[in-house]
Amino acid sequence: MTVGAIVLLTGCDVLKPYTPPRPPVKGALTFYVDPEGDDEQDGLSEATAWRTLARADQVPFRPGDRLRLKGGERFVGGLTIGPGHAGSASKPVVIDSFGTGRATIATRGTAGITVYNTAGVEIRNLALVGDAKAQRSADGITFFNDRRDGKPLDHVRISGVDVSRFQNGIHLGTGPKSAGFRDIRISDSAVHHNQNAGLATYGPRFTPEKPRYAHEKLVITRVKAYSNPGDPTADDRNTGSGIILGSLRGGTIQQSVSYDNGAKSSARAQEGPEGIWTYDSTRVVIQHNKAYRNHTGSRVDGGGFGLDNNVSSSVLQYNLSYGNDGAGFLMYSGEPTNAHKDNVVRFNYSWDDARKLSWYGGIVAFGTRMRDLDIYHNTVILRSNGIDRPPALRLRNGMSGVRVRNNIFVTNGAPVVDSDTNYTQALVHLQGNDYFSTGDWKLQWGNARYTDLDAWRSRAGQEQMGDVLTGSTADPCLMGAVAPVTDPAGATSLVSQCADKLEGAVRLRSVGVDPGPVDYFGARLRTAPSAGAGQPRAED
Repeated sequence: MTVGAIVLLTGCDVLKPYTPPRPPVKGALTFYVDPEGDDEQDGLSEATAWRTLARADQVPFRPGDRLRLKGGERFVGGLTIGPGHAGSASKPVVIDSFGTGRATIATRGTAGITVYNTAGVEIRNLALVGDAKAQRSADGITFFNDRRDGKPLDHVRISGVDVSRFQNGIHLGTGPKSAGFRDIRISDSAVHHNQNAGLATYGPRFTPEKPRYAHEKLVITRVKAYSNPGDPTADDRNTGSGIILGSLRGGTIQQSVSYDNGAKSSARAQEGPEGIWTYDSTRVVIQHNKAYRNHTGSRVDGGGFGLDNNVSSSVLQYNLSYGNDGAGFLMYSGEPTNAHKDNVVRFNYSWDDARKLSWYGGIVAFGTRMRDLDIYHNTVILRSNGIDRPPALRLRNGMSGVRVRNNIFVTNGAPVVDSDTNYTQALVHLQGNDYFSTGDWKLQWGNARYTDLDAWRSRAGQEQMGDVLTGSTADPCLMGAVAPVTDPAGATSLVSQCADKLEGAVRLRSVGVDPGPVDYFGARLRTAPSAGAGQPRAED
């Protein structure tokens, strides 16, 4: 992942040499483009449609206008909506298809749709396809704001699009001293075979003394980000991620999937890609998503989900990660800002992650001045990959106020937990977890290796609540511990078959933690908890 902001603005050619007058009709207009049309006509009906995108790109759009491209047809070129040429939240400018199927915008080394210093725009039901040059230097759909008034631009909608073969599929960003966009919805779309990222937002460099975030109120729903390979020549930054949210205040990614990304990212890069992650952001919820078979070309990252530098008050919940090169769930801080804080990781599943990079694990947390992190009710299964033996949970130096409770950690002989620091309870506290191995039981804590739970308890002071011993080493009865996950649609082989028999979990509300209303599968939580992401069904 990144140790700084991503600045990847491309394809923002916004000047138009000539703007012909609008037709002499009052109110909002609908314009049509059809390969059988004629650019000399008025474009105001299917019968008088224009023929080319070049003609449509000359329209000075006003609130409520609509541009419709004939479905099933291919249009060469791109579109730009500039300052003063867009709509409003109540009367947006809409670009979409008409007829049967999606229209395709095919570019020749340029961006597909560029929206510059304006908003009130909706883009629907289109395919955008770049070429080799566009994949190196232009974005499929880009919204960019470099106005100096400090006000975010309202209302962005993108739905039903398929964007491929650009540098970034969908890209929202700002200038170094500008606000970005607010009230953003991106849904039911696919971003794939783009070089740097499927979907990304970014903003000005983060300043911990006075944090400011470019974008606000963003929701991403049912987006597929896959086969975005990365740039093998980009040694100076991360490339090849599925979905990245940077410089965001208040956002949600849900019901989305990220897979097969990052395989061609640079082998020399000090930062790597991830499936779905956020950085320099606050109040972000990443939930009900899947990330699998994501890769890295280097020796870092390549995981499923991540909360990266300067992320606060954010939640990773109800997600499934498996078969990634790096960590299933990575919480990382590489900057001494004290801004990585107050985050929660709960009710997630990780199966056989860290396939390439065994110094990660299923859940990994470390970094400079990371604080106040709660990790609870997750289920992690890590099986050794040849000589590589990643742990289910890896903790490294630099953290305080970390609480790890009511998780299931399973390995087949690797350490169930590996911490390179001999953390005291004042800094890191583990309670109520189930630690099970199908091979020799091992736990690494600082320089000491333990082979049974009692010895670790007595020497490290973990898995205790006063005089009460917590946690267990019981078999959680998980089919996924010995059989592969073959169904990407679910986590049925990761569900405990004996959750009612697991003892030692902690009632989180008694220690001031609200676990929420439901488990990974949406079942209502009962009063007496069990370890893991899938809970016994609540009593009637």
